[in-house]
Amino acid sequence: MVTETTSAVIDKIRCDACPVMCYIKPGAAGACDRYANHDGKLVRVDPHVILERTVSHGGKLVPFSRTEDWDGKIVHEPSTFVTAIGAGTTYPDYKPAPFIVSAEVDGVDMVTVVTEGIFSYCGIKVKIDTDRYLGPETATVRAQGEAVGHVTTSEYGSQMLSLGGVHHLTGGSKKEGRVTCDTLMDLANCKAVELTIDGGATVVVQAGQPPIVNGVKEERMRVGCGSATIGMFAKQWHGKVDEVVVVDDHITGVLSEHQAGKLLDIPDTGIKMKGRRSTPGRYFQVADPGTGWGGTNISDPLSIIGPFDAKEAKPGLTMLMVSTTGEHSSFYVLDEALKPVETEMPADLKFSVERIQENCEPALCTVLFMAGAGGSLRAGVTDNPVRLTRSVKDALTRVTSGGAPVYVWPGGGITYMVDVTQMPSGAFGYVPTPALVAPIEFTMKLSDYAALGGHMDYVKPLSEVQNGDDVRQLSWQNPIPGPRT
Repeated sequence: MVTETTSAVIDKIRCDACPVMCYIKPGAAGACDRYANHDGKLVRVDPHVILERTVSHGGKLVPFSRTEDWDGKIVHEPSTFVTAIGAGTTYPDYKPAPFIVSAEVDGVDMVTVVTEGIFSYCGIKVKIDTDRYLGPETATVRAQGEAVGHVTTSEYGSQMLSLGGVHHLTGGSKKEGRVTCDTLMDLANCKAVELTIDGGATVVVQAGQPPIVNGVKEERMRVGCGSATIGMFAKQWHGKVDEVVVVDDHITGVLSEHQAGKLLDIPDTGIKMKGRRSTPGRYFQVADPGTGWGGTNISDPLSIIGPFDAKEAKPGLTMLMVSTTGEHSSFYVLDEALKPVETEMPADLKFSVERIQENCEPALCTVLFMAGAGGSLRAGVTDNPVRLTRSVKDALTRVTSGGAPVYVWPGGGITYMVDVTQMPSGAFGYVPTPALVAPIEFTMKLSDYAALGGHMDYVKPLSEVQNGDDVRQLSWQNPIPGPRT
């Protein structure tokens, strides 16, 4: 994309792609490294990205029909899609989107409006698959010593972080804003970032990769809570061991007391658990959170058990203790004093521990970029921005980010989330206001675009954009279908 300069200072030109309004020397780039002065013209440094559906990079196709003219497509979709990556921005607010592209799909005239949004109101939601304790809820998350977010409510088998947002980007010191911007951009571009949590752990996060907690790479997320694990594997333990305790920071399970054990007629063992009993076979708060067994702070599982009841326990009683991931496990036999003595685990119980591990999914970090498409961005699409919002809510307009599908939140505005691993590499940039720059595309029927007050005078055919000198064409390898009619 090439934009003529709007003002000059000696031999410099002024960039109007964001509120910083840099003066750029010949041959130099602006503060964001996205725009440069090339022979007196303001040019976008990165090429504009167009995705093409192609089999050359997509692996083998297996036909489901012997129809000779089948092209391998399960559903008919457009083969080319113009993304907003490298397209440029709508700043100042009144400017139409950089590219408003028309194409015919299945006999229907379609239009895709693309722009690189400048988002001060944006953040990252991080899902970290681990039972290990990362820190208390609401604890501050830091990068390079600066506050960039907080710990939020954990989910099943995962710890959750909420990073960024306008308060960290603009409401703190200049360094806090800069570090927050750098952290968000690196995470969104699938780079590894080290984060420290007040009162908790140090964790290395990278989209699509295992988390590294306190220097240890996580291998698997838990198969379930302690109670769920009892329910899943009770039959496999029946007749092979007298008692099983599945250690879990949230809900520790005890086989003989659990409903699954009762249905299998497993007798009481006289076990006495520490912690708060919830329902039969389910215990809360058996230990403090930590990075040990089952996300607790213990290294000795016997520390959560009191003396066995002599009225029910007998010497020789066997007990398996295991964590929710199978990472930790021990086998015990009660001696004459009814004290558990660790003993070599029988082969059939080793197999059950391996089965728990087998049922644990690989631990990964998930990074979702979240932003709100504000008034200025929408003004680049239509001269009546609220109509675009209504069109999205009415499912007449489809929103994508770099060609990847997004989730649009209900309620007012266009607040969306996107999985950054579904997007082409290097899709995110920044401006030093500070704010993130992210691609966003709106696809709809051409007639609907005209009806919502779109900038019809700026619509150009797809062929004109495809043949541009500063266009980069990539294979569309996104496994989730992109925009289509």
